[in-house]
Amino acid sequence: MITIHLRYQIDPEQIDVFTDYAERWIRLVNRLGGDHHGYFLPAEGDNDEAFALFTFPSLADYERYRTAAETDAECIEAYELARSTGCIRRYERRFQRPVFAEPS
Repeated sequence: MITIHLRYQIDPEQIDVFTDYAERWIRLVNRLGGDHHGYFLPAEGDNDEAFALFTFPSLADYERYRTAAETDAECIEAYELARSTGCIRRYERRFQRPVFAEPS
């Protein structure tokens, strides 16, 4: 299992646009085989930083998702939303291995 951690620097004047972008990607990641754990938007403190977490069963599954997203019409539309508005200034992507608690 692999979890992708995204850190975004966003335009705080476009939080509504970024929220639209985030809601699209939650649905898209889930549709394309991942398990999206949500976006985390500024509430207190820094107003230009947001995070997202989503998991795939393996790195190979994540790579298949990336390949599919390149030609998926809804994914392209979501990418274009961010590009055309500039709501995302930059982002960092990290791959992490989750540890979950054992069921009680």
